[in-house]
Amino acid sequence: MALGSNTKSYETPNHPWQGERISEEHSLVERYGLKNKEELWRAQSELRDYRREARDLLGQTQSEDEVATAGGEFLTRLKRIGILDEEDQLDQVLSLEISDILERRLQTVAYRKGLANTTSQARQFIVHGHITVDGARVRVPSYTVEVSEEDSIAFDENSPLADDLHPERAEGQ
Repeated sequence: MALGSNTKSYETPNHPWQGERISEEHSLVERYGLKNKEELWRAQSELRDYRREARDLLGQTQSEDEVATAGGEFLTRLKRIGILDEEDQLDQVLSLEISDILERRLQTVAYRKGLANTTSQARQFIVHGHITVDGARVRVPSYTVEVSEEDSIAFDENSPLADDLHPERAEGQ
C-alpha cells in the first residue's frame, strides 16, 4: 500500500437530517471555532475510540495484572494529554464528553490562555505561525496539547504579535 492512504479518520453521522444533532454540532463548531463539521466528527471519532478501548479493557477476562498494565498505559496517555484528571479511573473514560476532547486542542488552549480574543482568532494566529509550543512553531490548530506543554504556549519571538502593544493582542495580555 502506498504512503498516505486515503482512509478517512472519522465517521459521518448515520442520519444526515436530524435537526437536534445539527443544531448541537453547529453550536460546538461556533463555540470552539472549528473550520467545519469534519473537525468535530474527527474529535467524536477520537472519543469513540477512547470509549471503545476502555470498554474492551474493562470487559477483559485476562489476569488482573495484564489488565492493570494495559489499563495503566491507557490511563497514563489520557492523563498526559489532559483528558482525565490524575485521580480518575478507567470507568470514567466512558463518561467523557466531546468538549473534553475539544478543550485540549491548541486552538482552544491558546484562546483560554488569553493569547487571542476569540477561538477563530486563535486559529488564525496558529495557522499564520504566530504561536509556539515549547519554542517550536506549530501551525496545526487541532494539535493536542499535553498538560506539560500548556505553560510553554506563547507567541513566537519573531512574530509582530510578540509586542505587547500590537493592536490584535487580547486586552490585558
